Amino acid sequence: MIAHDATSDPLDRGRFPADPWRLVETSHSAADLGVTETLFTTANGYLGLRGNPEEGRDAYAHGTFVNGFHETWPIRHAEAAFGFARTGQTLVNAPDAKVLKIYVDDEPLILGTADLEHYERTLDFRDGVLRRSLVWRTPSGKRVRVESSRMVSMVERHLVVMRLEVTMLEGDAPIVISSQLLNRQDGKDEYHVPDAAMGEGVDPRKASAFEDRVLLPRTSSATPDRMVLGYRTAHSQMTICVAADHVFDCADAHEVRASHEDDLAKVVFRVEAREGHPIRLDKHVSYHTSRGVPVRELADRCDRTLDRAAGHGVEHYHRVQHDWFDRFWQNTDVVLDEGAKDSASIQQAIRYNLFSLAQASARADQQGVPAKGVSGSGYEGHYFWDTEVYVAPFLTYTQPDLARNTLHFRARMLPAAKARAGELAQTGALFPWRTINGEEASAYYAAGTAQVHIDADVAYALSKYVDATGDVGFLLRDGIDILVETARFWADLGFWRSNGTDTFHIHGVTGPDEYTTVVNNNLFTNVMARYNLERAACAVDLVRETDTASYDRMRHRLGFDPAEAEEWRRCAAGMTIPFDEGMGIHQQDDHFLDREVWDLSRTPAETRPLLLHYHPLVIYRFQVLKQADVVLALFLQGDRFTTEEKRADFEYYDPITTGDSTLSAVVQSVMAAEVGYHEVALSYFWKALFVDLDNLHGNTVDGLHVASCGGVWSALVFGFAGMRDHGGVLSFDPRLPEEWPALTFPVRWRGSRLRVEVTGDHLAVEVVETGAEDEVTIWVRGTRYAVAADRPLRVDLDGHGLRIAGELGDTPLIGGRRADGTRITAGVPEPSLVAAEREGAGPDGIGAAPASPTAPPVGPHVATT
Repeated sequence: MIAHDATSDPLDRGRFPADPWRLVETSHSAADLGVTETLFTTANGYLGLRGNPEEGRDAYAHGTFVNGFHETWPIRHAEAAFGFARTGQTLVNAPDAKVLKIYVDDEPLILGTADLEHYERTLDFRDGVLRRSLVWRTPSGKRVRVESSRMVSMVERHLVVMRLEVTMLEGDAPIVISSQLLNRQDGKDEYHVPDAAMGEGVDPRKASAFEDRVLLPRTSSATPDRMVLGYRTAHSQMTICVAADHVFDCADAHEVRASHEDDLAKVVFRVEAREGHPIRLDKHVSYHTSRGVPVRELADRCDRTLDRAAGHGVEHYHRVQHDWFDRFWQNTDVVLDEGAKDSASIQQAIRYNLFSLAQASARADQQGVPAKGVSGSGYEGHYFWDTEVYVAPFLTYTQPDLARNTLHFRARMLPAAKARAGELAQTGALFPWRTINGEEASAYYAAGTAQVHIDADVAYALSKYVDATGDVGFLLRDGIDILVETARFWADLGFWRSNGTDTFHIHGVTGPDEYTTVVNNNLFTNVMARYNLERAACAVDLVRETDTASYDRMRHRLGFDPAEAEEWRRCAAGMTIPFDEGMGIHQQDDHFLDREVWDLSRTPAETRPLLLHYHPLVIYRFQVLKQADVVLALFLQGDRFTTEEKRADFEYYDPITTGDSTLSAVVQSVMAAEVGYHEVALSYFWKALFVDLDNLHGNTVDGLHVASCGGVWSALVFGFAGMRDHGGVLSFDPRLPEEWPALTFPVRWRGSRLRVEVTGDHLAVEVVETGAEDEVTIWVRGTRYAVAADRPLRVDLDGHGLRIAGELGDTPLIGGRRADGTRITAGVPEPSLVAAEREGAGPDGIGAAPASPTAPPVGPHVATT
């Protein structure tokens, strides 16, 4: 990766003060609207509202998103082949209920042009409420205070609670507040100003735009008491209804008018406002969606939600939201000692990332966790392997109920996964690389469908959940089917070779590194497939021994033959794990080391990320990584590699890993810490910590990088605290940065909640909440200990492992000899600036117009975050 020098606070602390419990903005700027809209999103996993201003302008991209609410469209391949994905799925921009336009003396409040004497916007991690306060001097010289709050409920997932208070500070004036429901998906707003996002160029990480109308009107109404809009999508046949009502408090003379049409409903409050008299408007909004329930039924559900909300009021919902987050932080808060350098900035950023995970997953309920959560339209709202590898660990060890929800979602996808495997002439099940509805939506198979490691990733997350929770019931109900069908897939996909020794091979696949595609024996895929096969065989034994009735039902349901489990064990034992004796490292795949190395140290910064400046065939012929591949395997399956192997592999692959994916830095941090590169580990951690807060990859405008948020937790707990859970054994081997005095965090294990503290000289564990067993067994650097509520543990530490000073940088290790005696060499392809200009790419690598769903972007870069 690029030089590891990011170890200082990158934010403008004049504008964004370092507050440990809030994200604070003290001045409005049009320069980074898209980024701040994403950062100030309010969401609960089901529903997300981007941080657009209530007044509607200025905005980069208005957005209101409901998890799983999507439209489908036919993928038109320029050169189609059998089995290619046929139906695209794109998240729909739901009707916007955030709009509360303000007019004083008939002059609109527009942040970009308003004379603001005071401005502050805060997103509070303790209650999930977005608050804004400003003082506006109108063109006529009058002063107006405007205060607002916005909250998406964690307790009632269909509910949004908003409050607006307007007070004339100097002078009387007529004030108009226009509360609206607006369908932005299918048309321009009333100003006929297109979103700034529509002016961006070709960037395959962005969502596509629709050519035809998406939301077909089914109901529209507005009275002073309630307004409603309802739609059915044109092709996916999903339905949505949004309704809002108001509580208006004003002592001055006023009138209320309501109107509606197909794409707009509004209630307008006209007030003859007097100086010093506050005007308060509470707006309750309800969203309900379905895969086919009639809109009239959804309208009834909205009515019930709003009727209940009217009986409680804003203060009630703020209070119960605060209680919800109190419980959340009890289970998740990672606290850095205040004596650490930049501790306030780091603590704020840590909590922001964890808070973002709550907003992406807490009430996803019957849906997965999209790559962008519900904070933006990036990656079209699709679910990837991100959830299983980067988000599920956080949920498993902090909020296992939420982890179970995400895994249950995968279980519901199993029939479609079995059908997909059959389409590819395989037995078992193959989960889609990217999807919303369970069908494969990746148009580029080389970096999509070929990433069959998705099966093992799902099995991995499932197995870790069962190990950490002891939830055998979930294994009996949902998990065993997933493990059996994915194991069948691997046993069928691979094949045997014999050269004195029988070895099992898996060919024609793509690993996590999307700069190297369709290869033989990708190490990550094989290592994870081996684990999948082993765990499936063990799970079958566990079900048979635990519940014979469930075992018999499983055999009948799946047509399971006990001989299959023995075959899985043989496949796992014979799995090919590529290793080059000449270089003394694991090969990423059979022929990875045959390629010339891409010298990143001589690659111009303006050609990054590579995927936006080089044709795939240029990238594919080099040793260069988009993201950690072998190194990720070293982390997830760390008990299968020696310390020496891990260090050698890390030293070889780190300098040729571009980090063009936000999934990489967190893994690099964990493994750098484990093998001893403590300065590199901290630098990678900083890169991950500020991925979105500092817009490090230039696409935070499209939504948060939820997997990276999960990876931040992993870097802290797995990396610096050295926690591992191989084989259902909880262990610690800390690698705390030298400049950090202490790190404290909670962990859920077998129903107990533990509080773990790591310092420079000790590790302490106490049981805060007891689970099914009175004591918890943990291992610290190879020694077994027991900890209970009345027996806290303190283990003295003799340092934090090997400390290797300095950086690896991005100069590749060349000159070494492969097993065949040839030397490793390096080069840098010349970028085609003419091609970049022809496609309209700007200096940040973002081109000129988003692709249409009828002509989807095709390339290795469309597959992951």
